Amino acid sequence: MHAALPPLMVSSGFLPTGPLLESLTDISSEVISMDKFPFVQITNVSTMIRRIKLLSSLYEEIQEINSPLPPSSILSLTELRALDILPLSLLNLTADTKEQVELLHKQAKRVELYVDTREIQIREEFLQVMATNNEKNSMNKGFIDFRKLKEIFSSIGLRSSFDYDQEITKLGAEAEKQAGTGGLIVVSNINNLISLISLSKSMIFSEEETEKTHRDLRHRSALLGHQDHSSPSQSIFNVPDEFCCPISLDLMRDPVIVASGQTYDRNSIAQWINSGHHTCPKTGRRLIHKALIPNYALKSLIHQWCQENNIPVSEPASSPSSSSERGNSKRKSCEKAIDHISATEKVMDDVKMTAEFLVGKLATGSPNIQRQAAYELRLLAKTGMDNRRLIAEAGAIPFLVTLLSSPDPRIQENAVTGLLNLSIFKNNKILIMAAGAIDSIIDVLLSGKTTEARENAAAAIFSLSIIDDYKVMIGVCPRAIPALVKLLGEGSTAGKRDAATALFNLAVYNVNKASVVVAGAVPLLIDLLMDDKAGITDDALAVLALLLGCSEGVEEILTSRVLVPLLIDLLRFGSPKGKENSITLLLGLCKDGGEDVARRLLTNPRSIPSLQSLAAEGSLKAQRKAEALLRLLNRCCSQSRNPAE
Repeated sequence: MHAALPPLMVSSGFLPTGPLLESLTDISSEVISMDKFPFVQITNVSTMIRRIKLLSSLYEEIQEINSPLPPSSILSLTELRALDILPLSLLNLTADTKEQVELLHKQAKRVELYVDTREIQIREEFLQVMATNNEKNSMNKGFIDFRKLKEIFSSIGLRSSFDYDQEITKLGAEAEKQAGTGGLIVVSNINNLISLISLSKSMIFSEEETEKTHRDLRHRSALLGHQDHSSPSQSIFNVPDEFCCPISLDLMRDPVIVASGQTYDRNSIAQWINSGHHTCPKTGRRLIHKALIPNYALKSLIHQWCQENNIPVSEPASSPSSSSERGNSKRKSCEKAIDHISATEKVMDDVKMTAEFLVGKLATGSPNIQRQAAYELRLLAKTGMDNRRLIAEAGAIPFLVTLLSSPDPRIQENAVTGLLNLSIFKNNKILIMAAGAIDSIIDVLLSGKTTEARENAAAAIFSLSIIDDYKVMIGVCPRAIPALVKLLGEGSTAGKRDAATALFNLAVYNVNKASVVVAGAVPLLIDLLMDDKAGITDDALAVLALLLGCSEGVEEILTSRVLVPLLIDLLRFGSPKGKENSITLLLGLCKDGGEDVARRLLTNPRSIPSLQSLAAEGSLKAQRKAEALLRLLNRCCSQSRNPAE
């Protein structure tokens, strides 16, 4: 006989079991609860949702077992290859769940991605329209068939003016996200797509009005003969906002894209830059390069719109003709010289040169120069992973760590915020910790000279603690957790949220849970549940739910006489995530607190209806927890009526 093997613990290289399973169940619930399917890939999406629903039961059952998992299980869940290498025989699962997973495994091996030929055809038709729109040679340029485009957009769910507006808003948000990261090609393509959808919307939904305006315009043109009709036509037509320069508010004749991803008329933005400005007029962001990239697609759309509405498309003339000719010649040569790849390389070179220059000022400058240099680095590190990498490679991190102890409030604030922004890039977390920054960041958290510095110090601890090893390293610092708890009680709304998220991240590591409790977090977290102004109810609930994982946390939470009524109210009025955490807390308290908590629940007239409502209509996780809690309360009620003899 083989000796029984002890349970294998999780390797330190993996995410702890609790957060991993919680993430998997949350993602599964979010996917399963989709109430509106996309208009493309419907068959594949439906199949995926059915399979994820089966897997969610697996994840939650493993979560409820609450016992150590073999490393192979952690690996399979972490790498999302659960069906391939998940050792079902080593997990204490019910027979039903094992059978479902094995069946799903067999089905997944046989399945093939369904390719809808109609969707392939729609894609090709749309690419053809885009190619027509992007044609740069105006002599050969085709015109867009808006009836065909309407059919294409309708087939993918854009059927009303509101649908078009929603799509434009989403694309605009994506362009903002991409701006400043060096992705000029991506930003340009997104802006071109926005322009095409905007033009399509104006053409498709204003057909009758446009035809009437055409008749008015033709009549007026006949009356005026050969007189200049640019003003009448422009006054009659409402130029689409996307075709107007944000600076001059006039129709753009030569649209160009700047480093921030925004589009302007060439003359307007050139005057802005030549007058000494170094920022984007619309976003206020610093322009990290001054290349003006022609927006050919938008120019093509404007040209077509002007021709369809009888508006002259000629470029406005400059004062002297010789100057105009020289300007046009220079513009053409510039347009030929600039391509997106070389522009991106130039951006990186400019960032690298700027970072090295600013680091030199940090090292040798006066306090005033250091303050300005730290501020510039803080802004540069705010946008784009490449920027964060290049700033670190220039050697900024050790100097910023040194400046955390500066007596100048602004230098300290800029230094800690700069480190926070840099820490978003994973490798920079390692460099920041290697530079011995954590003690200085804790000093700023405890006694920073500005509120923003203290809040950003807490946010920096949260960012660094994303790496599991650093949860341990930060947790063993005797001042770290008490400093976060202090900010939780005394900080502004933003500061309390930063402190709560940092404490949540640290409490994921079991050893830190007791430290959070000992530091006095539980009463503050319960108070925050009643503080509408703080607005961090969900964050506070999430931390309290984690603290149930240690005996000190259970004991401290059970001392509160106001928590159970609060949780019952949150079952009714909380957010979906808040309701899930409220049920988790109540279920844990009933198991650990026994009859006392169950009795308090049973005597509250709102508890049972709220649980029954969630069991019927809540999220998948909320339903399972509510059903489990109702069963537990039912057993308690039965035992109280029929005590053992």
